[in-house]
Amino acid sequence: MNRRTLLLGGCALATLAACGDSTKFKSYNGPAVTQIQLFKSQRMMYLLHGDEVLEKYKVGLGGDPVGPKRFEGDGKTPEGLYYINRRNPNSAYYLSIGISYPNPQQVAFAESQGKKAGGDIFIHGRDGKNKGKGRDWTAGCIAVKDKEIRDIYAMVRDGTPIFIFP
Repeated sequence: MNRRTLLLGGCALATLAACGDSTKFKSYNGPAVTQIQLFKSQRMMYLLHGDEVLEKYKVGLGGDPVGPKRFEGDGKTPEGLYYINRRNPNSAYYLSIGISYPNPQQVAFAESQGKKAGGDIFIHGRDGKNKGKGRDWTAGCIAVKDKEIRDIYAMVRDGTPIFIFP
């Protein structure tokens, strides 16, 4: 009987553990997000359907956010038009969606300076070792609260344009 109880208890714990992250992934059935607009100076990001704001979020940026990203390691968040091009459900920062930085012109500029343009720019949560840090702490990414990235991850599709303004 002890062994059976132990086995049943273990199965119950395993089931709970498997369900523990089920709230990480949400579904969304509202209007399609047709674009994202980020205003770096205001630390605000908007999800839009046409000209209607569906959601807005306060964001954290790269550790040196003023000015466009030019080089790997400069701590800046890119500026310009990009696209959501990938997603990472196993992100070190809870969930993340990728931004198509750098474009070919940015790569060419960085190389002309003998440097790399960088990459791996995402919109992501704050989970993990950076939870609770100040406003601008990323290496160039856009950080939101974990509960917000759950919504963003559900609402935004690959191919969605993101306009990042100074």
